[in-house]
Amino acid sequence: MVESLKFIAPFAVVVVLWFVSTGLVAMLNHRLRTTSGRALAIATMCAMSGLGLILLSTHSTSEWAIYMSFVGGLLVWSWHEISFLTGAVSGSHRDPCPPEARGWQRFSLATMALIHHEIALAMTAALLLSLASVTSNTTGAYTFALLLLFRLSSKLNIYQGVPSMSDELLPAHLGYLKSYFGPKQLHPGLVLSTALILALAIWFLFGAITTSQSDMAVQAGLLCCLCLLGALEHLFLAIPFRDSELWRWALAAKEKTNLGEGVQP
Repeated sequence: MVESLKFIAPFAVVVVLWFVSTGLVAMLNHRLRTTSGRALAIATMCAMSGLGLILLSTHSTSEWAIYMSFVGGLLVWSWHEISFLTGAVSGSHRDPCPPEARGWQRFSLATMALIHHEIALAMTAALLLSLASVTSNTTGAYTFALLLLFRLSSKLNIYQGVPSMSDELLPAHLGYLKSYFGPKQLHPGLVLSTALILALAIWFLFGAITTSQSDMAVQAGLLCCLCLLGALEHLFLAIPFRDSELWRWALAAKEKTNLGEGVQP
């Protein structure tokens, strides 16, 4: 029974953190535009705290250190989420895609609309993975790298076109990005990427089951659940389900704020 709880605990932790952290990011981002600086400042403090957690747990592979490093990776990721959604770090091109743009021109414009964000993500991933290569606790780096992989896959699929897309979490000042979304259709790339993420989840699950080390089981369990959530988010792109409904409680902050904005002199 105790061993079962140790196996289930990482899954419960990831689901709760995923649900709460996504909601908090949405809540911060959908405040008044005048508070975007405050949201970015809060995100920066979270990122510094996350980096601190990763550094504190680098030379320990105890279960508490694995969880600490995982939370650290999520906190560092949150800065990139907020910095992008506030428009602080996005791209050099901030205009809608011209209707006549096709092929390489459309891809180039879409890339330039996100280039600064992509560079920041790549540099952070390189830093964390370099740190992981000389330390014993790699959880935070692997967490960030997986999130980056899933996000890149989602972006490419949305660019190609997906049957269902919830864009309520995208703020109005980034509305021009919608012009780069592909047609609403299911294409093989979405099916393949979802299958590959599920295969990665199975690989981590196998590692969690077969390892005799409790710390490695926890790490593999955390990363397995993270992959399952990544596959779920890809599935949401294929089925007629508005995943933004899961965070309606966070988006309600936007509605209340907008009402308050309307009554101000």
